[in-house]
Amino acid sequence: MNNNSSLSHRKEEPEDGILYIVGTPIGNLNDISQRALNILKNVSLVACEDTRQTKKIMNKFNFSNKLISFNKLNSSSKIPKILNDLKEGKSIAVVSDAGMPGICDPGEDISRIVKSEGIEIICIPGACAAVTALVSSSFPSSSFVFEGFLPRKGIARAKILLEISKNEKTTIIYESPKRLKKLLKELLEFCGGDREIIVARELTKKFEEHIGNNINEVIEFFNSKNVVGEITIVLKGINKNKDFKLDKFSMKKDLNDLINAGLSLSAASKYLAKKNGVKKSEIYNLL
Repeated sequence: MNNNSSLSHRKEEPEDGILYIVGTPIGNLNDISQRALNILKNVSLVACEDTRQTKKIMNKFNFSNKLISFNKLNSSSKIPKILNDLKEGKSIAVVSDAGMPGICDPGEDISRIVKSEGIEIICIPGACAAVTALVSSSFPSSSFVFEGFLPRKGIARAKILLEISKNEKTTIIYESPKRLKKLLKELLEFCGGDREIIVARELTKKFEEHIGNNINEVIEFFNSKNVVGEITIVLKGINKNKDFKLDKFSMKKDLNDLINAGLSLSAASKYLAKKNGVKKSEIYNLL
């Protein structure tokens, strides 16, 4: 008897009243699964981050379905209608422009709301730029941190950059091409030029690139280039075998990094005091 015969399997066709979170290719359309195609063909409707991108998949595989726009600009107005359709028994698929919905897009919001209403959600797995870049980097991958897109500015951005600089785990970051050079300069300031890094560009596409090996080299590579394409950054963690106990020198460097990033002396000192379990006055005394 086949050991797998007792396992239950989801139907390949959509079921009534279920929200399907469907992973789509991040570049190469041939990466889509047959299961994903079956769901997209047969649900009541498909909620797309950009209907034009979803139509590319449908055109390549010769099918069509009802599409509605569902993105960060209109998600708040579209969610009530989608929720009502699900309660009426319709099956709905959510797709992003590329990759897994819910990773840095409105799919996260609708999943939370639908789940709170007791409606079932099924994920149809697909490509993910973060995991693809991580595996390609050869950096430690059994435990990692995904930061997505960093806050644009201010104390929130500085805090995350400081955390990344001291993280023993591999860190994955998304960034737009127009802001990549700025981020690399900040990583240089917070992490040092020798920190190992891979910048993955245009994953699974014709002009896919993996640029490394450290921050200094990557900055030099992009220095005279016009950056284009989808960007995923993988940053190796610090050496876990080294003693990283904070001393006055490293705390002073952290303080200067935060101030250079735009924080006031008071805000930077308060943050470091809490983070390191010392009095705020001790941080002030470093200067």
